[in-house]
Amino acid sequence: MKRVLVATGGGDCPGLNAVIRAVVKRAEQERDWEVIGSIESFNGILREPTEIRVLDEKAVAGIHVQGGTIIGSTNKGGPFAWPIKNKDGSWDYADRSDEMIRKLQYLGVDAVISVGGDGSQRISQGLFEKGLNVIGVPKTIDNDLLATDFTFGFQSAVQVATEAVDKLVTTAASHNRVLVLEVMGRNAGWIALHAAIAGGAEVCLVPEIPYDLNKILEKLKSRYSRGKGNAIVVVSEGAMPKGGEVVGVKSTEVGYEHIRLGGIAHKLSYDLKEAGFEADMRETVLGHLQRGGVPVAYDRILASQFGVKAFEMVLKGEFGKMVAYRHPDIIAVPLTEALDRPNFVNPDCSLVRTARGLGISFGD
Repeated sequence: MKRVLVATGGGDCPGLNAVIRAVVKRAEQERDWEVIGSIESFNGILREPTEIRVLDEKAVAGIHVQGGTIIGSTNKGGPFAWPIKNKDGSWDYADRSDEMIRKLQYLGVDAVISVGGDGSQRISQGLFEKGLNVIGVPKTIDNDLLATDFTFGFQSAVQVATEAVDKLVTTAASHNRVLVLEVMGRNAGWIALHAAIAGGAEVCLVPEIPYDLNKILEKLKSRYSRGKGNAIVVVSEGAMPKGGEVVGVKSTEVGYEHIRLGGIAHKLSYDLKEAGFEADMRETVLGHLQRGGVPVAYDRILASQFGVKAFEMVLKGEFGKMVAYRHPDIIAVPLTEALDRPNFVNPDCSLVRTARGLGISFGD
């Protein structure tokens, strides 16, 4: 019996369970393959005792409609930077990748399917370079992985953000207010851009287009006459003013490398008030609501396609590659290609031009 191990790493997102189910459903057809899952990405392999679970048809029945991941996830540490606490309370990080590969060999694992975003896939590439048979599956609500048209989880996050805009429009109109919606995305503005267009926002601020506060002020004032009016501003958590910096704090969580972004909505409201904008303003921060809940049909389908393709790549020995969607096909691309550079919003792309054609201001 051959074994394939599935690991889900990084931030969770809708569609992870659909990938797991698809891998298992496809593997069951081969009859000589067993699928196991590592709990909380590769942490389950590195821990003592080992934390893994067998993934069979009974274990994955119906999970494609569930958010999250039945085998857990983590965006802290990993095989190349395992946190170790010193006697004085400080922390160091150890490279346990060789140890983990030996343990996988001991467990009889023939291949690994690593589901995750850019950080997880960099780990995948590092493990592949050390000789591990690994295949990547792109996952992130941020849609910032190159080499694939879309990552699963993105459309579900956009749906949550768009529904929030829809709800804010009515309350903004009722109170003659400007409502600022802060969405996720880190350094990529895809969620904000899609939600602003779908929801009919007046202003959309993304990290790729630094904003001028005066331009935003000009747009918002155009929405008011004699104190009456309303507007919706959708702002990505990584947006920043021209010559400024992102709003965030360094995380104190052990093993978490990223700056914890958040607070741009409140900063924007404060700055607009200081600049003399008199209309009432309120802020809404969606946060992890965008990561949770039931995946939309699009993400269930895309995740299922990715899972089936990933296992078929295992059968063909196409290791060191990542599953990717290139409309209309599901293909395999080298992990190095996927990690070459992030997939950011091009300020001159057709979607940005569409937004400008709709009268949406980017503050530039």
